[in-house]
Amino acid sequence: MKMILAFIPPHRLDRVTRALEHVERFPGMSVSDARGFGHEKLSPSHDVRDQLEDFTEAARIECVVPDAMADEVIEAVRSATHTGGRGDGKLFVLPVLEGLRIKTGDRGPDVA
Repeated sequence: MKMILAFIPPHRLDRVTRALEHVERFPGMSVSDARGFGHEKLSPSHDVRDQLEDFTEAARIECVVPDAMADEVIEAVRSATHTGGRGDGKLFVLPVLEGLRIKTGDRGPDVA
């Protein structure tokens, strides 16, 4: 299994949600508000907007999917957020060693 962790502009969340709804057997996702900054804020060439804002708002998306589904989910998120400009977001893929469904005690990839 893989955990897909994405930080995207909040105004793109609806597009990402719709894209993931089209992924067959997509197991679901969790969304939370996040704030942060990237390396641009630390460089001397940052613009006036960076000087006025301490953190950039982002939506944090987390989902755990079977290995075979990971590439399709990654592409759905990427294509829904990509503009080619600054601030499109970041996406990370992490291995998941095990999952457990608390209700039934089931373990393994079917838990995703």
